[in-house]
Amino acid sequence: MKLRKTLGDLFAYLILGGLGISMLVPFGWMILASLRDKTEFFRPVEGLFPSGVHWENYLQAWTTVPFAAFFRNSIVVAVAVTAAQLFTSCLAAYAFARLRFRGRDALFIAYLSTMMVPAQVTMIPLFVMMVKLRWIDSHSALIVPFVASAYGCFLLRQFFLTIPQELEDAASIDGAGHWSILGRIVLPLSKPALTAFGLIAFLGSWNSFIWPLIVINRPAMKTLPIGLQSLQGFYGDGNWAVLMAGAVMAALPMIIAFLFAQKHFIEGITLTGLKG
Repeated sequence: MKLRKTLGDLFAYLILGGLGISMLVPFGWMILASLRDKTEFFRPVEGLFPSGVHWENYLQAWTTVPFAAFFRNSIVVAVAVTAAQLFTSCLAAYAFARLRFRGRDALFIAYLSTMMVPAQVTMIPLFVMMVKLRWIDSHSALIVPFVASAYGCFLLRQFFLTIPQELEDAASIDGAGHWSILGRIVLPLSKPALTAFGLIAFLGSWNSFIWPLIVINRPAMKTLPIGLQSLQGFYGDGNWAVLMAGAVMAALPMIIAFLFAQKHFIEGITLTGLKG
């Protein structure tokens, strides 16, 4: 029995390890490709590693287009959207998890049902609103429409339900109100869920392409995804190594963020499904 369990665990680890490696291979290839010379980019498999390290590809990607401005815009928008969604989702999740009011469950289901509406359906009305508000080519058009998240509300509500009610009851006896309970008890105990949703929200905003492409026209206001498209326009002659260098620089912040927060991220995703 013990041998069977050991073999089963070994088989599971081999499968998961293989899947993990298969997901790392494309990123590894992108890094190697970013260091190649233009003339050897499409070499066969036996030439997987570059014959020389060409760090100038990164310099070209950074200087050919206003890459620093793209990077700054993405940071500003992603941080603002993440902070706004964390704030609104925390308030909504606490209300749906702890407050008692008529129609609470029906309202929660209605709010969650908005996740089934495709983003393409709301793009035209949102764009008309941005035009009327004169927010085209501004950070407001990239931030304000995304200050709330139904998924974030659901994720945090599920985690709040795992927090013992006795802690809040004890705080209420001591005279704490809902704001004090949320700020001093619920949120400090919810760091894994907050980290998990924060990373998800940041990643979603960082990689957003269609909406910024619609509402941003000036090069100085572009974010990284559409900025990389501009870089591709400059190197239509086939210098894909420079494009790969730009893609590596665009992906690096999210990889670093995940490596630092992976423990809380995994814990948060795991614990949110313990109680319904």
